[in-house]
Amino acid sequence: MDDAATTLANPSCAETPSAIERRETSESGEPGADALKVLLSAYACEPGKGSEPGMGWHWAIEIARLGHEVHILTRANNVAAVESALALHDRLRLFVHGYDLPRSLRWWKKGQRGVRLYYVFWQWGAYRRARALHRAVAFDLVHHITFAVYRHPSFMGRLGIPFVFGPVGGGEDTPPALRASLPLRGRIVETLRTAANHLASVDPLLLATLRRASLILFKTTETLAQIPRRFHAKCIAVQDVAIDESELAPAPAVGAGAHFLFAGRLLYWKGVHLALRALALARTRLPGARLTIVGKGADRAWLERLAHTLAVQDALDWRGWIPREEVLQIYASHTAFVFPSLHDSGGTVVMEAMAQGLPVICLDLGGPGAILPADCGVKIAARGRTEDEVVADLAAAMVSLASDSTLQRQLAQNALEAARRLTWSALVAETYAQIGSKLAHP
Repeated sequence: MDDAATTLANPSCAETPSAIERRETSESGEPGADALKVLLSAYACEPGKGSEPGMGWHWAIEIARLGHEVHILTRANNVAAVESALALHDRLRLFVHGYDLPRSLRWWKKGQRGVRLYYVFWQWGAYRRARALHRAVAFDLVHHITFAVYRHPSFMGRLGIPFVFGPVGGGEDTPPALRASLPLRGRIVETLRTAANHLASVDPLLLATLRRASLILFKTTETLAQIPRRFHAKCIAVQDVAIDESELAPAPAVGAGAHFLFAGRLLYWKGVHLALRALALARTRLPGARLTIVGKGADRAWLERLAHTLAVQDALDWRGWIPREEVLQIYASHTAFVFPSLHDSGGTVVMEAMAQGLPVICLDLGGPGAILPADCGVKIAARGRTEDEVVADLAAAMVSLASDSTLQRQLAQNALEAARRLTWSALVAETYAQIGSKLAHP
């Protein structure tokens, strides 16, 4: 029996299974007779943000809405924003605790050069803070939620109570055949990323994290494949990309013509270069096809040079960074959302596009490939195929949606209906039902 199973079976270390199984909650946030006290380790947690900060906040508030008492342990500089948001949810038993490293150690984070070492130090310090909180609060469960990369260790399992790790991703990488056209820096980084994924299987800190975890929540099949097989029995698939009910569009998008949209960071692995190549090919059949690009990033200059080479620079609308509220309004005026990311674990923008009733064109890789229902857009097979083949299929999908208004409207309606089911409240409620069941019956 591994450490996690031992902890759950030993009443001196954790609750008995029957106690966990009896937990009663309510959507109003009112505690049931046996509501859990949950410590949520969320390095990134900030209301109103996307990506990991938004994910940390959504998990926190939705767990609290289930009736549990939630204590967020996050970076000290997130506390003010979280406290401001908590004032709007004073009926919930939701608390925030900040922690950061001493100033003498924060320099590791500058310029991102030593961010992983900084993060390991932060996790160790956060564990020590969590230990003190546990003595005061007596938590029933500790849940590591961000950073959501499986390679990054957490020390929360050392608290001696049930420990949930994830949902985590990061096991995805760019298929070898799609690396040739990347900038040199990108090819080097992808090689290092693949090596890091292989080395993670012998990282003693990560192995200790996985061994102590009662449950491991994983986002993608690629990440599960990287987790040593001996831990698979306690792994659960959870795709943690969802939408807030308040952000759902009242009706599907009705964008006319051939006006496509990309939103995200302008980094080589987001696949914008594939979208540019596909646009150039699509314009041989749809001369008026255009692409709006929302976002900023280190690879914009490279992408602009490629656009000139492909002679599509006049068909692009570079919008740069704009507030998220404005991005949500932009979706509705386009024909489809094009997001050919090479190794996203999540793909929040895919869900945002669906919530605005916009069909999605993406690669069948990582998070986007996992979360996009088949009848809500077009998923392009990418593994084992050449870049020319992938680009040709992307272009064909763009032409198909722009040329067939009936198909576009149907996919748009399907996307919006799917998003209405894929809300944060539904996701967290279902996940915590699984957590309760698995912990009650290890």
